[in-house]
Amino acid sequence: MTIIHISAECYPVAKVGGLADVVGALPKYQSTDEISSKVIMPFYDNKFTKTHSFHKFYSSNIKLGSDIIEFNVLTLNDNNLGFDIFFVDVPSLLFKDYVYSSEDTERFLAFQIATLDWLSTWNDIPDIVHCHDHHTGLTPFMMRECLKYERFREIPSIFTIHNAQYQGWFSHDKVGLIPEFNFDNVGLLDWGGTINPLAAAIKCAWRVTTVSPSYMEELKTAANGLEGLLSSEADKCVGVLNGIDTAVWNTETDPFIDTNYSLKNLVKGKTANKAYLCKRFNLDPKKPLFAFIGRLVLEKGADLFPEAFKTIIKDKKASILLLGSGNPEIQNPLEELLEGNEGIYNAFIGYDEALSHNIYAGADFLLMPSRVEPCGLNQMYSLRYGTVPIVRSIGGLKDTVTDISDANGFGICHQEITAASMVNAVNRAIELYNDKARYRKIQRRIMAIDHSWNKSAETYINLYELIKHPIND
Repeated sequence: MTIIHISAECYPVAKVGGLADVVGALPKYQSTDEISSKVIMPFYDNKFTKTHSFHKFYSSNIKLGSDIIEFNVLTLNDNNLGFDIFFVDVPSLLFKDYVYSSEDTERFLAFQIATLDWLSTWNDIPDIVHCHDHHTGLTPFMMRECLKYERFREIPSIFTIHNAQYQGWFSHDKVGLIPEFNFDNVGLLDWGGTINPLAAAIKCAWRVTTVSPSYMEELKTAANGLEGLLSSEADKCVGVLNGIDTAVWNTETDPFIDTNYSLKNLVKGKTANKAYLCKRFNLDPKKPLFAFIGRLVLEKGADLFPEAFKTIIKDKKASILLLGSGNPEIQNPLEELLEGNEGIYNAFIGYDEALSHNIYAGADFLLMPSRVEPCGLNQMYSLRYGTVPIVRSIGGLKDTVTDISDANGFGICHQEITAASMVNAVNRAIELYNDKARYRKIQRRIMAIDHSWNKSAETYINLYELIKHPIND
């Protein structure tokens, strides 16, 4: 069986969020002697492409409206990712030093058309086409409806919603950019009076998945306008919890962290990594260290931080370290908070992959007060590194973290999205930290939790098999 994953992101080539981590790991765990799982993504002008060499083996042109645009397909000369990966190079649109922009309608439509044009030349077309998020959302529609892609009509398409807040809307004025199709079926593209790639994918894909079971249920009542559509298509929808790449996220071998460690020397390893972080950021290693890693946006609950951090800092019972950037209205107050709070609060504005690994290894607690969290990978990374997550019980956080007040609980959970609720959760965490025997027991337990991709990859493979060979056949 040949599976093709189509995505705008894939770690380590191009990463903006968790989508990249998923697409960079799932194909690796799906590949067996019987299954070949491959990735197709855009070719960007970024650090990865500048530091690797590529081989161009296919060139052609696509028609985008009235424009004829050149594209190439490239492969890595030295591929050690664990799966085959192909790059669609559309120099005039995709070869940029960014992944997303204000011109993404044309950019990602060109990517999808070029991808299907190239796949059409294969002698043996894929058994499954698995699309990820709205940037590839028109692919299931084009496979089903566009005249030039008639060969793909019986090829199952899977569409995974990583985040339903972003849907790729664009005006019907641009419908002519899509290859010719029976215009009687234009309604498949529409939702709310605009062309909506996410909605089109939900309508046209053979199966729709989300990245956690709870998020699938939540979307039926909160999906940024798609609630009714997802409820009506519920029979073909399923939530599959993401996993993490345990080869990348491994405390014993992680090349990014200061001191490697395992369950056997957990305390020594965590202590050494915390000391490294605290020295680097001028924090007190004797205090419990709370960290946040991610985008400073409402979706992540980061607007709570200025008020909550002021209260936590005032009590002087804990240290705080932040890694991220985002909304200026949130980011600016957090930068202003640096003044006068040396030794107890620090922030790295931006993103640094190596630093993120060091924070997971050195922090005592990870903050995730999310308003929306389809799956969340950060809490799984923190568990793997013995760092106790503090989460709002929503989406995938609800599926992966249980509160210490519950039987066999191991995290700190809160329901409300308020600064007071977050401060209360931090105070509960401080109490846990001061109960060293209980805290160390929980650390050992969470490091042993298996959130690898093995189970999730098998679930997807079973889904593919079921589509290809229905039980009622």
